[in-house]
Order: sequence, then C-alpha cells, then structure tokens
Amino acid sequence: MADPKGFMKTPRQVAQRRPVGERIHDWNEVYPGTPGRALLPIITEQAGRCMDCGIPFCHSGCPLGNLIPEWNDLVWRDDWEEAMSRLHATNNFPEFTGRLCPAPCETACVVGINRDAVTIKNVEVSIIDRAWDDGRVVPEPPEWLTGKTVAVIGSGPAGLAVAQQLTRAGHTVAVYERDDKPGGLLRYGIPEFKMEKSVVDRRIEQMTAEGTVFRNGVSVGLDITGEELRDRYDAVVLATGATVRRDLPAPGRELGGIHQAMEYLPQANRVARGETVEGQVVATGKDVIIIGGGDTGADCLGTAIRQQARSITQLEIMPRPTEERPGHQPWPTYPMLYRVASAHEEGGERVYAVSTQEFLGDEDGNVRALRLVEVEMVDGRFQEVEGSAREIPAQLVLLAMGFTGPETDGVVSQLGVGLDERGNVARDNAYMTDVPGVFVAGDAGRGQSLIVWALAEGRSCAAGVDAYLNGSTTLPSPILPTERPLVV
Repeated sequence: MADPKGFMKTPRQVAQRRPVGERIHDWNEVYPGTPGRALLPIITEQAGRCMDCGIPFCHSGCPLGNLIPEWNDLVWRDDWEEAMSRLHATNNFPEFTGRLCPAPCETACVVGINRDAVTIKNVEVSIIDRAWDDGRVVPEPPEWLTGKTVAVIGSGPAGLAVAQQLTRAGHTVAVYERDDKPGGLLRYGIPEFKMEKSVVDRRIEQMTAEGTVFRNGVSVGLDITGEELRDRYDAVVLATGATVRRDLPAPGRELGGIHQAMEYLPQANRVARGETVEGQVVATGKDVIIIGGGDTGADCLGTAIRQQARSITQLEIMPRPTEERPGHQPWPTYPMLYRVASAHEEGGERVYAVSTQEFLGDEDGNVRALRLVEVEMVDGRFQEVEGSAREIPAQLVLLAMGFTGPETDGVVSQLGVGLDERGNVARDNAYMTDVPGVFVAGDAGRGQSLIVWALAEGRSCAAGVDAYLNGSTTLPSPILPTERPLVV
C-alpha cells in the first residue's frame, strides 16, 4: 500500500487545463504540454490515495483488468519504469485511454464509496507520457516468426490492439485502412484538442518498427474482396467499428446545412493538421445546433467554438442527469451523471428533455431554424409537453446521435459472416465468426462502446486468433464477447 493514510489526508486533485481564453484560439490539447506533464507536480500524492484494496473493485470497472493498485504504488515509490511495465502488461495504448476513456474504473473505486475516488486515469496518463518523454517506449519485435499471416481490417483501437498483439506473437500482420492514414476515429473522429495526432503517429511508428504493415487507402470490399483476403491470409479480423450513423428523419432533413457529426469532425481534424479540405463544413459566424448530448456532441461543440460560431446549442432528448450518483445506480456501477467536458467549459448552451420536430428552411433550400418541443417520460415513452413548441435559429445542424452498428454490405457480406439480433457481427467465445478463420473485435461485434472495451476486445481477439493459428496461446484474454459493462 502506497500511503496508508493517503486517501484520508490528501484531497483529490486533477490536472489543470489551460485557460479557456487561451485554448479556444488553437487546436492543441487543452492541458499545458501534455496531460501527463501537467500532472507531474501532484501525481505522486494522488497515487498515494490508493488503498490497495484486498478486493480492488477498480478491476471490475476496467475491462482491460489494469493492475491499478500496483502501478499506483509504484508511482508513489517513484519507480516509473516498473510502473510503465505493469501498465503495458494489460494495455497496449494507455496514452489513448488516459486521454479518452470516461474512467469506469474510478466510479468502481472503493475510496469513491464515501469520498472522491482516486484519480486513476490521471495516474495512468502520467506514467505513459513520462515513459515517452524518457524514451522508454521502444519497439518490441518478435524473436521469431511463425510463418502465419493475418489481415486486420480497420485501424481503430481494436484493430491496432489486435495487430500489435499478433505481431509480437510472431505472426505477419497487415492492417487495411480505407482512410489515407491509420487510426480510425482516433485520427479523424477525436479532435486535436482532446488528443493530438502525434500521439497516434508515434504508436504507428512503433508498430511499423515491430513489423506490422499498414496498407492505407485500401477499401476492403472494393479494392480487394473478402474472398481475396481469405485466399491470401491464414486469418482475417474484422475491426471495422460501428460506423452506420443514426439519422433523424424529421421533416426538412434534406435541407442544406444539416450534416452528420462524422462528416464535420474529420474535415476539421484535417484542417487542424494543415491540410486543405475543399468545401469544408464550418461553423464560423453561424448559429449551430448539435443534436446529441454525448461525447461526440461535445467534440462538435469544442470544434465549433474554435471555428468561432455565433451561437451553439446542444440538444438532448433525455432529462438532465443529476450531479450525484442516483440511488438506482449504486457503487460500483457506472452512473449517469451530469458531466462537464472541457468543451462545455468553453461555451455553448445545453438543453435537455427536448425533441426536434421539424427542420425549417429558407428560400434557398438551406436550414434556417429547428422546431422543437419539450418532452417527458410517461409509461416508458417520450410524450410532448403541450404548449412547449418553439423555434430556435440554426444555419448549421450537426447530428451526433451515435451509431447503430457496423456496415454490413461490402466485406461483411462478401465473407458471409452471420449477424446477431442487434445487427452486429456474431462471434463465439474465441471471437471467431461462423466462418472459420474470420474473427471480429471491437464495435463491429459489440456495438457502439467505449475505447477501453475496444482495446480489451482487441487483446482478447488476438488470443483467439493466436490459438486458432498455433493450436494454443499464451496471449492474455481479458474478456469474453458476452461480457457487458457493469451498469444498471
């Protein structure tokens, strides 16, 4: 145990973000330097708040099975090299989760029963950012090759985790990505102010040095078929994500100026990195409406603020969550709380319990306003509050309502894999589909979920592939496909 009285005498502290007035004028991460550097003055004492519980419930909150009490203790003892080793023992890319994960481990922290939880996510990102700064993160190529080949389709967090695990196990792995650079939503979905793309690039460089081959700009299903992949490789992994966007088929949806969030964000990310995007959708000088109150909506909010929108309103059909854990979502479950992301600190208005009824257009066929109504839950269904209809101006509407599942035309249909009742790619406990040698990991098999689940599934799927190719495996398998987050 790091400090027996740490959780009693040391209050919870988190990294301080850069002033709002400064950060909204650039695309850099909201923390000074990196999150890890911003935390260094306080992180040792924060790690000392860990109780090293006999039964660490933070493990149940984290699907990766991160060895949280161990690396908290090592940080407290100033053994940063061993802390990095224990962190990497369960997580290929802790700099991704340390920046992007909502930290279900913290809501399961035992200290959090009656005090503020340990800053687990902050300790995690401090360890890995310092490791990169000190040059301790190096390529780990295999000592020998198995002669087996694997194609991984998709280079998001699940695909990258599968690829790195299998490459290090000695297999020859090629990652196919339809975009021009690898990373998936890590690169073109997550804004630069949440995670700079240099963080992704250095991992891609490490993986390339280990032997993973990246084939970018290749649309599997068009440029190469599923059948051709099966003929060329000993195993195929579908890590294509859940990319079918949920739409809002309200009257006026066809008007100009209404876009999916994943049309808007990738363009902004490219421009932030110095590229030119013809016909870019921008929020500059416009009244912007974001439909959807989740993380993607917050990403749109921060992006629109940096593009100097005139006004920004974020709509959510659900009622405003409470700031304290609801009674029906007890510890250690992950509660639905009113959370304030960095983008919410910067501006915009959040409106809850409303539903869009119609998009209203101008004479040129572009959106000019939304007609919405307040709603309330009655017998498990949303009902309109009589007399609550109103219009709000909008020249740009962004739909950030999540994703319904994977794209099933193209490679999925070419491979002939089955789907489950939710429309995701079905798989067994080894992550193999009903087509021998074809596996699935991440949101394509699980449905839309968290980055930490994508990484856990990637590592687990790699173990299934390795066992299929070798007859057995020593790779870790954190979770079974049937497992679900600990929520009510």
